[in-house]
Order: sequence, then C-alpha cells, then structure tokens
Amino acid sequence: MKLSPREAGGYFAKPDPKRTGLLIYGGDAMRVALKRQQVIKGLVGETGEEEMRLTRIPASDLRSDPARLMDAITAQGFFPGPRVAFVEDATDGLAKPITAALNGWRAGDAQIIVTAKQLTARSALRKAFENHNNAYAVGIYDDPPSKSEIEADLAKGGLRDVPTDAMGALVALSRSIGPGDFRQVVEKISLYKLNDTSPLTVEDITACAPTSTEAALDDVLNIVAEARSGEVGPVIRKLQSQGVQPVGLCIGATRHFRTLYAAANNPSGIGGLRPPVFGARRDRMQRQLQQWGPRKLEIALTMLTDTDLQLRSTSRAPAMALMERTLVRLAMLAAR
Repeated sequence: MKLSPREAGGYFAKPDPKRTGLLIYGGDAMRVALKRQQVIKGLVGETGEEEMRLTRIPASDLRSDPARLMDAITAQGFFPGPRVAFVEDATDGLAKPITAALNGWRAGDAQIIVTAKQLTARSALRKAFENHNNAYAVGIYDDPPSKSEIEADLAKGGLRDVPTDAMGALVALSRSIGPGDFRQVVEKISLYKLNDTSPLTVEDITACAPTSTEAALDDVLNIVAEARSGEVGPVIRKLQSQGVQPVGLCIGATRHFRTLYAAANNPSGIGGLRPPVFGARRDRMQRQLQQWGPRKLEIALTMLTDTDLQLRSTSRAPAMALMERTLVRLAMLAAR
C-alpha cells in the first residue's frame, strides 16, 4: 500500500509492529536514512541491535545469497520483542527475493524494512510493496521539514510552546541547511536549553546554528554596506588568500544588496522578507537599511551588474582589482 506524505510523519513516529514491511525510497540519501533510523528505533527500541533483534543485510549480500532475507525474517531470536530485517540500498534487481520474503512473511516474523534511491512508478520493487495488503511504500522528497515535524523534534528534547519568532527562525534555518545538519542543530538546542525553563529565543537558535562557511564573505559585504571603505582592501586580500573568486564575491554582493532592496520596498521592512532574516544578521541589515534608500540600492545593483558582465567578458583587467574598486565605490556611495 502507498503511504501518503501526510500520513508518513505519524507512521514514522509510531510504526505498526504487525506490518509485514516498509519501503522508504527517495533521491536524498540523508533524508531516507533519517526516516529509516526513526522507524527502526520505533520498532526495536534503543537496545534492539544489542539484543540482536535487528539484522542488517547489505544489498550486495542479498544479491549473492537471495535466501538470506527469508532466513533473517523467520529466524528466532534469544531476546523477546519485535524484530527487523533491514535491507539497505536495494534496487529493482532485488525485487524477486524481497517479494518472495514479503509473500512468505507470517505473523511473528521480523518486519522487513527496505531503503532505496528514487524509484519510478514502474519499479518492480516499489510495486511489490504498493501491491501488498500489509506492507507500505513511501517516497521521501526534498521538501524541508514541516512546522509540525520541527515541533515534534523539539518536544522530544523537552522544548514545547516555542514562541512564534523562534519557530519562524527554525523554519527558515531548516530551508537553508541540510536535513542532517538541521537535526544536529535541534539536538544542540535541546542540550543548550537543558534545565533552562525560559522560552526559546532567536538568540538561542543563533548560538546553536552552524557557523556559515561564508562568514568572511559576509564580513566584506557588511563593511561595504556600512560605508567603511578604508577596510575593504585588507579584507579583500584575506578573501583572495582563502581562494575566494571575484565572480563569487560579485554574486554574494549582488545577493546582499538585492535583499536590502527588497526590504527597502517592503512595507514591513526587514521583517517582511521571506524567507525571514533573523538574529544578529537581521539587526545589522536593519541598520544598513537606514543608510541605503531605494535609489542608492538601484545604483548599487546596476554597478554590480556592470561589474559582473566585465568579469565574465574577455577583458584582461585584473579581476579581483576590478571587484575591489566596485566595492570601494559602493562603500563611498553609502557614505553620501
């Protein structure tokens, strides 16, 4: 049977031990792995692997020994409790032994959990689960976690009744980093707020969020937007030594000034941007906005567009020197 995305969240949190099996497939291996971990933990608990109630079967092993899955689901364990036979990275080439195991499954056997990469509607493996009356198949897509999923993860760490602004910051963060990184952030927040009864704040989230790999790039963009033209040169040298390319710097500057321009033309200012800007970055951009009106920002974006075209042309002018000159001119524009 198919398990819809709406139903999947609840099933992953509380899987049915009486089901024959579950196929989890999707293009993002990390998202698939996180859901698989959640389901297996829900079935066998924290000590399932230690008590030998979890049997892992790599796809290569099942390919060389097709009967291995059937043996795993019917084998009797030494410890009481639900059992799982897990097949990782399965393909349609394994559809026959997996289908045989599904059809041969009886009440009391280990549940069959299978993960796979993206599968089409014609996939034999996918059809084996979708056509079975006691097994599920669910596709995991690249959508970021929903608000309800984030709330559930926070609740596991003892954090409930999260204020609206903090939840908005978490939703925005979940859309800017990978699922594995976001899960680590949630775990870090839970530890950060351990024994702290005060409400979760945006500042708490900022303290636990991963440091941006573009921190040095943000430094030079803030220097420019804050009219500190004398500091542009030294920071450019630092970026150049770190391997930052002029075109990448130009793209980053254009993105920064587009965000300011969008805020300048939004009745709600920085607060009206989607996705929202939060934490110290929001406060800093709010101060920068006071120096830049819509007209100045239009000029800045025109200058950056012209520079981008020059950088991508056959001009022999030193690229980083060209970018540095544009940034200095922008900083001087802000000071007017």
